[in-house]
Amino acid sequence: MTGVPGVDVPDARGRTGLDRAGRDLAGNPDVVVRDVEVLSSSWYVNRRTTFERRGRDGAWRTEQRETHDRGNGATVLLHDTARRTVLLTRQFRLPAYVNGSPDGMLVETAAGLLDEQDAESAVRREAEEELGVAVGALTRLPDVFMSPGSVTERLALFAGPYTPADRVSAGGGLAEEGEDIEVLELPFDEALAWVDDGRIADAKTILLLQWAALRGPFSARSALPGQGGVVLDE
Repeated sequence: MTGVPGVDVPDARGRTGLDRAGRDLAGNPDVVVRDVEVLSSSWYVNRRTTFERRGRDGAWRTEQRETHDRGNGATVLLHDTARRTVLLTRQFRLPAYVNGSPDGMLVETAAGLLDEQDAESAVRREAEEELGVAVGALTRLPDVFMSPGSVTERLALFAGPYTPADRVSAGGGLAEEGEDIEVLELPFDEALAWVDDGRIADAKTILLLQWAALRGPFSARSALPGQGGVVLDE
C-alpha cells in the first residue's frame, strides 16, 4: 500500500505524523476528537477533523471541520512619535487579488511566520528584512486569532519605536524568497485616514493602528507607564 505524504511517509518538507495534530487535546471536556485526515501538505497543511461536541443542551453531536495550518506568525507596528509617523509595507497578495482587491497591493505592518523562532526574534527579523530597521524595545500585546473559523494561525502583535537612525538597510524583503516589498513611511493621521477610506484593508494593520490611537503611543494614555502591553527590552 502506498504511503500518505505527511502521514506515514515524508512530504515535500520531510514531515510525517501530520495527522496527529489535535488528537490529544483535553482542555475542553465537551469536545472529543475522533479522527484527523491530512488533505494536503504541499507547504501548509490542510486537515479534516471529525469530532464529537456536546452542545449547551447536553446532547452530543458528530461534526467535521477543515483547518488550514500555516504556522504561527508575528507582526509589528513601528512608530516615531516625535515625527508622528508609522512605518508600513506595500506588497502584492494573491489571495486578496482573487477576492476583490482591485490590484492585490495591500498596505500592512511588517509580518511573517515564526519559522521555529520565538515571536520576538521573528518580528525583529521581519522588521529588518522588510523595513530595514534594527528594532530596539518592543511592546507586546495579546496574541490574536485572525480567522478562527478555518485558519489555525495565532498572531503575536508587537509595537515599537523607531527613528531614521535605526534604518540599517533599504528593506524590501528577501529577493531569494520572491519578496518585492515597498517601504511606506506615513504620517499617523494619514494612516488612520487610509483605514477610513479602505486604502488599508489588512486586519492586523487596522488593529494595531487603532490600538496606537486609543491606547498606544499616539493616545492620551501614552504618557502613563505600562499602559496597553508588556515592554520587552532588546
